[in-house]
Amino acid sequence: MINEQIRDKEVLLIGENGEKLGIMSTRDALQMAKEAELDLVKIAPTAKPPVCKIIDYGKYRYELARKEKEAKKKQKVIEVKEVRLSPNIDTNDLNTKMSAARKFLEKGDKVKVTLRFRGREMAHMSKSRYILDDFAEKLADIAVIDKPPKVEGRSMVIFLNAKRQ
Repeated sequence: MINEQIRDKEVLLIGENGEKLGIMSTRDALQMAKEAELDLVKIAPTAKPPVCKIIDYGKYRYELARKEKEAKKKQKVIEVKEVRLSPNIDTNDLNTKMSAARKFLEKGDKVKVTLRFRGREMAHMSKSRYILDDFAEKLADIAVIDKPPKVEGRSMVIFLNAKRQ
């Protein structure tokens, strides 16, 4: 809230240089802000009495936006990459998929390894679990199991996450 939007009777006023000017009526605080050719901005609305500050509102909003932008730059978005396998996968194909998963993990992403079953392969789901276990074991130097193997419909899924250094 700024200037005339502030409806409180009394406010704790802080000057443009950060000095406390004390508790006064909103009308007096607004008059002081106009004399300084600045805005009266409510900083802490929940305080008793509310805290208002005499500042340039446009500059204040710009500073807040800049701080938010800086905070966003420092965030890292973790993506979940998927690697799909089938129960009758050959060793070389498995190694290729493993190297792809290794790249994802080194980049800092999570990896979802899906073992998909079709037709009669559904009857032997439990016998194929070793493929996921081997996959996780061979990547154990850079990855940890985030969620253990779990059957979801026609597929078995395991989540891997990069190890913390």
